[in-house]
Amino acid sequence: MGSAKSKLLPETIIKMQKSTYFEKKEIIQWHKSFYKDFHLGHISKSEFQQSYKQFFPFGDSSSYSDLVFNAFDKNNDDLLDFEEFLTALSVSSRGSLEEKIKFCFEFYDLNKDGFIEREEMAAVVKAVYLLIGNTSEIPEDESTPEKRVEKLFNFMDLDKDDKLTYEEFKLGSEKDPSICHAMNLYQGIV
Repeated sequence: MGSAKSKLLPETIIKMQKSTYFEKKEIIQWHKSFYKDFHLGHISKSEFQQSYKQFFPFGDSSSYSDLVFNAFDKNNDDLLDFEEFLTALSVSSRGSLEEKIKFCFEFYDLNKDGFIEREEMAAVVKAVYLLIGNTSEIPEDESTPEKRVEKLFNFMDLDKDDKLTYEEFKLGSEKDPSICHAMNLYQGIV
């Protein structure tokens, strides 16, 4: 019955207790749910996209779900295994502000060079705008992704070099929590 990987090993539970904010009982329950929904023991990118479509039926979630999937897929194998899923869920639902900001920075840093360039910020902001569709009121000075990126860079890029360091991003995120707002999607659910 099921694959050999569907069995949750005691050492995996211990590892997950150390690397997440979940207790043993929660890890076991999440594991059961994960394997019930994803019998092969992983989530493909297309399955992940389908899940996002259910949560955001009024917008186009494909670009944003790709970005989230890539951020969660730490080993870059185009699959989310249980440990990657639970680790990401832990940070996004129960992580400290510092952990969420770090995850957000890594999320925006699409080319993984340690900086967020305007183009990277624009890709993420555009994906967010497509995700929310016409369901939210957006202020005029943020009415397009380009305007939002311009506003963010004017606010966060302290040395005006057209890229954000982690420190600049952290300071800006602490002053404007909406920058990492998407990280709070799972708060209260988990």
